[in-house]
Amino acid sequence: MGLDGGMHRSEAWLEVPGGGPHLHIIRWGHWGRPLLAFPSEAGKAEDFAERGMLGAIAHLVREGRVSVFAVDSMDASTWSDNSAPTEERAWRHRAYHAWLVERAVPWIHGQLGAPAELMTTGVSMGAYHAVQFALQRADLAPLAIGLSGAYDPTKWNGWGDVGEATYFANPSAYVPNLHGDHLDWLRSRLSILLVVGQGPFEVSPTQALPSTLHLAGLLREKGIRHELDVWGYDSAHDWPWWQRQLAHHLPRFV
Repeated sequence: MGLDGGMHRSEAWLEVPGGGPHLHIIRWGHWGRPLLAFPSEAGKAEDFAERGMLGAIAHLVREGRVSVFAVDSMDASTWSDNSAPTEERAWRHRAYHAWLVERAVPWIHGQLGAPAELMTTGVSMGAYHAVQFALQRADLAPLAIGLSGAYDPTKWNGWGDVGEATYFANPSAYVPNLHGDHLDWLRSRLSILLVVGQGPFEVSPTQALPSTLHLAGLLREKGIRHELDVWGYDSAHDWPWWQRQLAHHLPRFV
């Protein structure tokens, strides 16, 4: 039957605004709340099926409770390009954000037949993308589920002076400064679920555990709706655990 498990599938290659590359987006399912899924670092849309995440929630897709939209990353030319200074990587990341807003989300809405609120999810660096997108565009995605994420891009082999682009791409930097009407709106609109383990590779080298705990603390201080779910010392920074975590949490949101 294949990795798709016989589910309905549609897909497209959509150009990054400004003449950039074409990135892949795949939909699985006919009906249900749309879930925008980001891969791990430098990953591809196909990873969601190939790494077992689709199989872990297959019953929700088949029952029409969720429709999955998985996307390519652009990390290889942004956050993972250690030859570029952090600020340059952040500027390049803006092109990826523009692709999500101007290409991916309209394609999703077209597939659904009308605009709809998205959930986002991702693993490892994909968790950063899921949470960052929701924080930046809670109008489009008011719920984010981050699995084993790290949320400070300046710590990803960062170097060079940082400026505006890095600041607004770094939840660990801008969340403490949220205030006024915008903060009130986020409090009324946004929900973030942060999940992380305490097992192999969640502390070193990924820093997922301390970074997740830190972001949860910042959200708590700002009164932004969130949950923190810390799994045990057997819970590793790896796909089998992310499958279990998504399967555990997603049903209550769909």
